[in-house]
Amino acid sequence: MKNLRWIIVSLVALATIINYIDRAALSVMWPGIAEDLGMDSHDYANIMSVFLIAYAIGQAVFGRIFDAVGTRIGFMLSIVVWSVSIALHALASSVASFSLFRSLLGFGEAGNWPGATKANAEWFPAKERALAQGIFGAGASAGSIIAPPLVAFLYAFLGWQATFVVIALLGFLWLVPWLIIYKSGPDAHPWITQEERELILCGQFTPGNNNGKEEYVPGLVELLSHRQSWSVISARFFIEPIWWLFVAWLPLYLNDKFGFDVKAIGASAWIPFVGAAAGALFGGWLSGRLISRGWSVNKSRKFAVFVGGALMLPALLATTLANTPALALGMITVILFGFQAAINNIQTLPSDYFSGKTVASLAGISGAVGVVSVITAIQLVPVITNDGTYYPPFFILGASLVPLMLISVLLVGGRITPVCSKREKKQLAEAAG
Repeated sequence: MKNLRWIIVSLVALATIINYIDRAALSVMWPGIAEDLGMDSHDYANIMSVFLIAYAIGQAVFGRIFDAVGTRIGFMLSIVVWSVSIALHALASSVASFSLFRSLLGFGEAGNWPGATKANAEWFPAKERALAQGIFGAGASAGSIIAPPLVAFLYAFLGWQATFVVIALLGFLWLVPWLIIYKSGPDAHPWITQEERELILCGQFTPGNNNGKEEYVPGLVELLSHRQSWSVISARFFIEPIWWLFVAWLPLYLNDKFGFDVKAIGASAWIPFVGAAAGALFGGWLSGRLISRGWSVNKSRKFAVFVGGALMLPALLATTLANTPALALGMITVILFGFQAAINNIQTLPSDYFSGKTVASLAGISGAVGVVSVITAIQLVPVITNDGTYYPPFFILGASLVPLMLISVLLVGGRITPVCSKREKKQLAEAAG
């Protein structure tokens, strides 16, 4: 089978689409659910915070699970947990029950991200990783594009309880092609061509894959002793809230600011995520193109992240002045384009710094830490917006995080190059001295 790696990343992107349909369903239907059950924005913020706490735990746990059991089984476990939990939302009738089922959803959905990063590291040479990550990231955006009209349509005909059950079926259907196609990694997969296997394995930009060196696989404590790890962790900490503020609050913002109901939200909330999908593909294409033209991985990744930040910052500030739905949605489209261009290069950094046996662990830890800042931001939104009556501080909060993210990537980690063990560094220093 030719181009098997692109089929694999397409399946991961499809899983991500389902992931985002499931997680966005609550926010799209929230005006109707809140009216039925007598809830408000503080209840929504609390339910989201419980989801995010479980999501943070799930990122760290599934990072270790994927490194332990592999990509095939790891994805199966993740999608089964989240598909069961979204179906259980149909039984929710209070803040407590929504929080319980939402926490199960968050824990299961978290596995998608370290799993995707690990699949990327295993199946793609370094020059293609950012584009592969962009395809996967475009899946998140596509899910956010599809979710509002799809969920609003199902809600109109079935009600919110049945809608949760219907979308739960998508995850179980995805398992069929996944278990058939993903038999193993590229080194042992029976369907891969020899040409593609050599392209992948010879293009791996990981420590220890050249000159017969032993592969460097640090333990958790040693992993966290490297500045490169903290570059990834801090970058995720500062950038993640920007995405989540819109994933979680865009439908509520349109309802609070412009009076949109569920039908109007379904007709328009998907628009900014078209920009996000384009940004994901652009960011991946840009760094890959620069590498092909002779730029180093270090310069290519950093330039793509800088471009994303340069788009986000002015657009976030400009949105504070938006007084029409068209202008607001236009600015948010630019914000999410820049976000995805940046984040998809940030998410390749674990595989640029470390070997495939460590990638999911670092991706999971950095994702978990990123969720801590997201939880804080989510809890701040009702306070800084005065319960949805004044939104400029919402966008200023996002703008303040962009320079901190850029510092993390451009300065904290130093040069983007494979990390050596301390013993190897000592040997190199002795040889040079």
